[in-house]
Amino acid sequence: MDTVILTILVLFVSALGFFLGITFHKKKLKAAFDVAQQDSEQILLEAQKERDKIIRQANQEAKQENRQRRQQLEADMKKRRQEISKLESKINNREQSLDKKLSILDTKEADLEKMSSLLQKEEQHYKKMIETQETLIESTRKKLETIANLSQEEAKRKLMASMESEARIASQDTIKQIEEDARTEGFKRAQSMVSLAVQRVSSEYVNDSTITVVALPNDEMKGRIIGREGRNIRALEQATGVDLIIDDTPEAVILSCFNPIRREIAKLSLEKLIADGRIHPARIEETVKKVTSDFHLSMRENGEQAAFDAGISDLHPELLDYLGKLKHRTIGQQTVLHHSVEVAHICAIMAGEMGINVKIAKRCGLLHDIGKAVDQEIEGDHASIGADLCKKFKERSEIIEAIRDHHAEDLSYAKPLTVILHASNILSENRPGARKEILETYVKRLDKMESLVNNFKGIENSFVIQAGREIRAIVNPDGITDDGVVNLSHDIASTLRKELSFPGQVKVTVLRESKFTEFAK
Repeated sequence: MDTVILTILVLFVSALGFFLGITFHKKKLKAAFDVAQQDSEQILLEAQKERDKIIRQANQEAKQENRQRRQQLEADMKKRRQEISKLESKINNREQSLDKKLSILDTKEADLEKMSSLLQKEEQHYKKMIETQETLIESTRKKLETIANLSQEEAKRKLMASMESEARIASQDTIKQIEEDARTEGFKRAQSMVSLAVQRVSSEYVNDSTITVVALPNDEMKGRIIGREGRNIRALEQATGVDLIIDDTPEAVILSCFNPIRREIAKLSLEKLIADGRIHPARIEETVKKVTSDFHLSMRENGEQAAFDAGISDLHPELLDYLGKLKHRTIGQQTVLHHSVEVAHICAIMAGEMGINVKIAKRCGLLHDIGKAVDQEIEGDHASIGADLCKKFKERSEIIEAIRDHHAEDLSYAKPLTVILHASNILSENRPGARKEILETYVKRLDKMESLVNNFKGIENSFVIQAGREIRAIVNPDGITDDGVVNLSHDIASTLRKELSFPGQVKVTVLRESKFTEFAK
């Protein structure tokens, strides 16, 4: 019984609690709903305000943009109106200028019509005058034929012959001018070709003329010449001024230098060091000094020997030193010193034949190339340098002048000593053997040259001079004129170029001279 009542009470309390919970929950939900409704109304109100604000702002921006566009359009319209007004003014100006031109053209057209009518009248007048002149010319021609006893064809032939002679003379003048222009242009091209040739053969020249090969007893000597870290070879190069080339060439060292005297001193010093076996910087410097001193003594001896061979005994000691240096310079197949002694002997022979002081001529021939001893140290050509050296050591004025001018092309006003030296130098340089030419070939070439020149019509005689560098032909003055000599010299030069091969160039000189003698009685 109690349990049932308790259960009922529990159920009642549970039902009451459930009812109260539901009631409380409903109130809570209602309150929350009311709050949410208020929030939604508030949000809606704010949204409407924001919408109104955005609409107002958009309206303002649209009005501002419309205003700006209107202003831009007005500015563009104003600019276009100005351009249109400028174009209209230009068009008006052009119309005015065209009107003026049209009026000018009308005026000119009228003038042309007037001139055309005048020209027609003048043309008719000139036609009448030409007919009259032709009639007069025909009558005059008949009168001239009657007076001169010459027909028209004969007169034409004489006129043509006269014109042909004048044209020939004019063509010869033109040929002279063309040859002069060609000679000038040829000289420029020759300079260019010579520079290219020098460039191409420079390596061969360097190999042949600027190196000396020193033989070694064995290849181990190369290491001793180089020394530790190269100090021996550096000391030797610094002392002698010569480059040492040590390569794979067996048992040989190459000395390279443009100065032949330095190269010879380096060669003698190196040979002495190799023979001695002691090779170190101090010994190298001592040996080079000793060899240099001995070498200068030998150069003095060479100069004294050359002076003795030439028969000269009173030269200045420094000139003897310069002469000795010439032994180490070569020209063709001989040294410059030997060439100088040879020129001295030739000068003496020619001076004796011409009655000139033989001793002065010998002295001049021996010293003529003295400038080549220092031409690597002083700027200028060897002739001028040699003349200055002789002047320094107080040689005679005629010797100085001859040395300075012994390579001059024009010797028309030169003194006899200068001409002798010039000829002797050429004879020595161009004698058979001095330039690697066989005597038999040399003689045949000269004979062939003379025979070719003598075959030309009008040549009386010809002479080959200066060892084949110049040929002089004498013509018969009655068979050729002075103007014809120009063409003849050109033909001779052309034939020599085609028929012969020769080194350098050959100067062709054609001589024509007429002499008339009369006696008054």
